[in-house]
Amino acid sequence: MTTSQTTPAHAVQSGSTSRAAAAARPLRLFLTLDAVVTGVNGLIYLVAAGPVGDLLGVSTGLLRGIGAFLTVFGLLVGLAAARPVPSATATKVIIEANLLWTVASIATAIFGWVDSNTVGTVWTLMQAATVGLFAVLQISGLKKLNS
Repeated sequence: MTTSQTTPAHAVQSGSTSRAAAAARPLRLFLTLDAVVTGVNGLIYLVAAGPVGDLLGVSTGLLRGIGAFLTVFGLLVGLAAARPVPSATATKVIIEANLLWTVASIATAIFGWVDSNTVGTVWTLMQAATVGLFAVLQISGLKKLNS
């Protein structure tokens, strides 16, 4: 006599979900790093706008505005990273925002749109490089997840 064993549907679904979650680990890591760095940077701009503004040669009002934006953006990126499998749409929006920030930062440094000192200009370019790297890593993580 032979017996037939079938795998329950929930076990198959659970297995594919755990595989997707495992494939999403690099993307979640890159999103989490982005969220932490962006959120901390934003909070520093909010809390210490005066001293940071003096260091960078940037107005405190501008820093507070950027700080508020970065804090909210960091929280939203953190929410995307907290999902077992981040939404592809949300991840693409984050990547596009990071790429836009990178280009805008480089243009700001080149064209002098913000009247910062040398330290501020170097800081702007360093931020552009960091955010651009996050975008590249997130693109890589999203590709691995979708392959």
